[in-house]
Order: sequence, then C-alpha cells, then structure tokens
Amino acid sequence: MNQGVSHMKAAMLGTWHVHTEGYAKEFSADPRCRLTAVWDPDAAKAERFAEQFGCQAYTDLDTLFAEADFEAVIVCSATTEHVELMVRAANAGKHIFTEKVLATTAQGAMQIRDAVRRNGVRFAISYPHKTNPGLIFARRMIEEGKLGTVTYARVRNAHNGSLAGWLPAHFYSREQCGGGAMMDLGAHPMYTLLWLLGEPQTVSSAFTSVTDKPVEDNAVCILTYANGAIGVSETAFVSNFNNYVVELSGTEGAVRIADGETMFTDRAAEGKWQHVQLPAAPKPPIAQWIDEVHGGPAAAEFGIDEAVQLSRLMEAAYRAAEKGVCAAY
Repeated sequence: MNQGVSHMKAAMLGTWHVHTEGYAKEFSADPRCRLTAVWDPDAAKAERFAEQFGCQAYTDLDTLFAEADFEAVIVCSATTEHVELMVRAANAGKHIFTEKVLATTAQGAMQIRDAVRRNGVRFAISYPHKTNPGLIFARRMIEEGKLGTVTYARVRNAHNGSLAGWLPAHFYSREQCGGGAMMDLGAHPMYTLLWLLGEPQTVSSAFTSVTDKPVEDNAVCILTYANGAIGVSETAFVSNFNNYVVELSGTEGAVRIADGETMFTDRAAEGKWQHVQLPAAPKPPIAQWIDEVHGGPAAAEFGIDEAVQLSRLMEAAYRAAEKGVCAAY
C-alpha cells in the first residue's frame, strides 16, 4: 500500500506542449500540491513559466535534479525527449505524470516502463477521453454484452489547427513529435480503440498533408482484430466540422456519440436511437494521479501498461504508413 506524501511538490519538465499551462493550473489548484521548479532548455520559456507559477526556473537538467526540491514530475517536453526524461526521473525516485504519447517506439516505451517498475514510482499518462461519460457508457455496454459481438468501431477526433494557424510550428517537426496529426491528436482515437476493443492484429494507415506540412495533417488508421472486428481511427489538423464522432456497431446493439449526444439502440428498440442516462464523469487523469501519490487508489486506466500499448500501436501505424503495407501489431 502506498502511504503517499503529505504535500506533493512537482517539477515541470518542458513547456513544449500546448497543454503545459493547463496541467500546471490543474496541479496547482489542488491544495495538497505545489509546483516548485520548471526545466526547459529555452531560458525565456522557463523564466516565463516560472514567473507565472511562482517556481524556480532551470535550463540545465543536472542542476534541476541536484538542487530543486520535488518528488514528482509533469512531463510536457517534446515527445522525442520523453524516454530520456522519464527514465531519469524514475531512476531518481520521482513520480511521473506525462502527456501522451509515452514514446514514439515500443522499445522506448518499455525502457520507461522498466524504470517505473524498478523504482516503484507512481505513474499516469494523460488519456482524458477515458473520463468521457459517453465512452464510459459505451464500454459498459460492451462489457455487459448489450452490443453482442462488436464488429465495427469508428473514433474520429479532429480540429482545425493547421487551417486556422493556431497550432505551434513545432507540432509539425518529426524530430520533436515523432509524427504529425496521428501521433498527437490521433492518440485519443487510438487509445480509445485499445480501451474498447483491445489489441489489434494488424494496422493499415493512410496519411496525407493537406496544408503541405512536413508531417501528416490528415490521417486514418484501420485496425483488424482476431474476431473479425474492424476499428477505424480518424484524425486531422484540417477539419472545421464533424470533429468528434464515435460509432460502435455490434450484432445486438450499437452506440453513437456525436454533437455532444450519446445514443443507443438494440433489437428491443427496433433500431431506433434512444437517449441514454450517462454515468458521472470521473476525476481527470492528473487528479487521479495526485490522489494515488497521496495514498489513494491507483489511476488504473492511465497506467504504464496502457501507455506502452499506445506507443506500440503508434509505431505499427507509422511503419504501415512508411512502407505502404498492413503492419502486424
């Protein structure tokens, strides 16, 4: 049993990600928590963050680990820096909360997993769609057999970041991101499909660039499963409309999430869509991680094994896109 800590101090590792400020605010809003340090190789960014959140800025990682007072890290660095940063943090005994994806390769993800397990630190990854009441309802319908055998699942998550120009330029850097839209926004449909259908057998990919970026800004992956089911993961940085849709079809029923509504139908409803009573939304991932570090239950849906699963799937998806073949998962 984790006895937890009385007051949780954390260092922000990197200010690269668009969700950095949001995580910092969520963490700092908990009276049990305090941000004490920030590391970023860009001194101006580190100083700006430190001034906003009242913590100490560092540009040298060795100095941070030698001097700063913290027992946990929030990782918002470039994705391709994750392995180095999280292995170091785990080896130093620091609890870890990280932005997705864990790593761009399965090998890198397993390096982090091994360090987390070896050092017994509390780990959570940001999979916020797992707290979506509509998706929780959909998963419950699968678990209770209300859909029969699931034969098809489609998850679309997209936005207009490239069209409207609000996405940071570094999000189009393969060297920093490891990919484009699928590696970033597409992570949500990918871990959702893993959550709903489990691990696939094969992955096929169609990646394009609508706005002539060096990485894909429009992408679809097709997953196949041992029971014959098909999963479709859709994402884009070039979509103004129809940006979040979930469709689940089974031999006995179906679920549809669109336009903020969750609908269900089955044989008893004669195929007519019915409004449903949704469960309450759980706490967000970072809040569940904070509770775990303080001795609460494990943030089970956001653990290291789930994080490795996504990295493995992403690696297969990009392998399929590069080779133009269906890749084994």
